[in-house]
Amino acid sequence: MVCVDATQIHQVFMNLFVNARDALPHGGSITATATNLVIDDTNAKLHVNVRAGSYVAIAIADTGVGINSKDIDLIYDAFFTTKEMGTGLGLSTALGIIKAHDGDIHVDSEIGRGTCFTIYLPAVTNSE
Repeated sequence: MVCVDATQIHQVFMNLFVNARDALPHGGSITATATNLVIDDTNAKLHVNVRAGSYVAIAIADTGVGINSKDIDLIYDAFFTTKEMGTGLGLSTALGIIKAHDGDIHVDSEIGRGTCFTIYLPAVTNSE
């Protein structure tokens, strides 16, 4: 289990699913998975906003067009967009919400193969 603001997490998921849908102009698939995991001290160093501990990892993946390497470092910047009708606020908002919940987002993408965003949220332990 995680302790989150439902409205804010709904916004994160909506942003990620809309982006995934938009990355599929000729069809494809979108998948969502959730996994319980423990991040140790070594792996925590790979995530700027994550401490060692128990997490729920939620991955949203598409088989779409992918994100090119020149844009991947800019995707969380406010007002950056590759869409003709986009505001560029979706991913920056999503990252801000996840960080406010002491989590992190990781992205993997390959042109022509798709993109996977993985959200890491701290799990609620029995002692909390």
